[in-house]
Amino acid sequence: MSDVVFWMLELTIAEGKLDTLKSLLAEMSEATQANEPGALNYEWYISADESKCHILERYADSAALLTHLGNFSKNFASRFMGILTPTKMTVYGNPNEAAVKALNNLGAVYYEHLGGFSRDQL
Repeated sequence: MSDVVFWMLELTIAEGKLDTLKSLLAEMSEATQANEPGALNYEWYISADESKCHILERYADSAALLTHLGNFSKNFASRFMGILTPTKMTVYGNPNEAAVKALNNLGAVYYEHLGGFSRDQL
C-alpha cells in the first residue's frame, strides 16, 4: 500500500477577486515547488464562469502533507481565506492520525484506495 495522500478541494472565488487569486496562486505555487519536495502535484483549475476553482494536491506521505499545511497556515492562510471559501474537500489515500485531525477542520471526506494503479507511484 502506498503512503501517497491526495485531495481535491473545491472553493468559491469571492466576486472581483480573480486577479488577487492569480497573484496568490503564483506565490503559493512557487513556494510549494521550491520548499516542499514531498509535494508531488499542486494544480489549480477554474470553472468556465470563473466563480469556482478546484485544487488538486498530492503528497508523498502524511509528513509531506503536514509540512505543506504548516507552511500554508504560516504564510498564506489569511489571504487565501479572504479570497476563497471552501465548499468541499475529498481526500484519497490513508493519511495518518495527525493529518486526519488537521484536514477535519476543512470538513474532509475520506476515501481509501480500493484498487487500480498509478504509473508514477513512488
